[in-house]
Amino acid sequence: MDFKQAFRQLFLFTFFIVLLTNTLPTTSQEVDDEEEFNYDLDGEKGPAKWGEIHHEWSACSNGSMQSPIDLLNQRVQIVSHLGRLNRSYKPSNATLRNRGHDMMLKWEGDAGRIHINGTDYALKQCHWHSPSEHTINGRRFDLEGHMVHESSEGKVAVVGIMYKIGRPDSFLSSILDRLQEINGTEEKETIAGIIDPRQIKIGSRKYYRYIGSLTVPPCTENVVWTIVRKVRTVTRQQVRLLRVAVHDESDSNARPTQAINGRPVELYRPKDEEDN
Repeated sequence: MDFKQAFRQLFLFTFFIVLLTNTLPTTSQEVDDEEEFNYDLDGEKGPAKWGEIHHEWSACSNGSMQSPIDLLNQRVQIVSHLGRLNRSYKPSNATLRNRGHDMMLKWEGDAGRIHINGTDYALKQCHWHSPSEHTINGRRFDLEGHMVHESSEGKVAVVGIMYKIGRPDSFLSSILDRLQEINGTEEKETIAGIIDPRQIKIGSRKYYRYIGSLTVPPCTENVVWTIVRKVRTVTRQQVRLLRVAVHDESDSNARPTQAINGRPVELYRPKDEEDN
């Protein structure tokens, strides 16, 4: 084999590897069809078994930075250097999708971004877990919303908002008709129209920050978590509709809390609130 033939074969082999790498599905994303697993704590497809269902899901069992966690006061370090949550969202077309164990609102266009530690993460979707997955000092709340963002390099950042039973949440009220629409059919997806993510209220400058994972398979780690400190309110009907619309038989779609394994957890509190 002469030099030209060897070079040509090496080039073709390299091209094939690059092509294969760029066409394989990313494992950083949440499973889009959740029928392969469930939340039955004693079942074969339950959270304790997720890591055994597929090799690609092994982090669910043997990962060291898994989510959710208990945000315990004794392990939280209060800081002011993180800065205010820098969100710049905008309205965009969205679809409402039943993924088997949750309802996901997915933005089809540019819905804006969040800026964390010098990196921009584009808003992709939001979904809800009931009861909450994260806990504060061992207390579990009635609902937890996750706003999922992704950087241009495929890194994931999630903003979590927890809710307790009380007054209606205005954003959920605004998509009530779409939820009821999908609840009355066996359709898995419906057009939601233009949805403004700025309507998802936070109501507090304080937030927890830690490095964790996706809370559904493949449980990919190195996810930047931001959990809003203020617990907002939602009605029982709103929580129930999010669960009923899914068409499953479960009363819960919350993963149990995971071991902290010595990870630092910070609570951002602005300097002007330090004395409050």
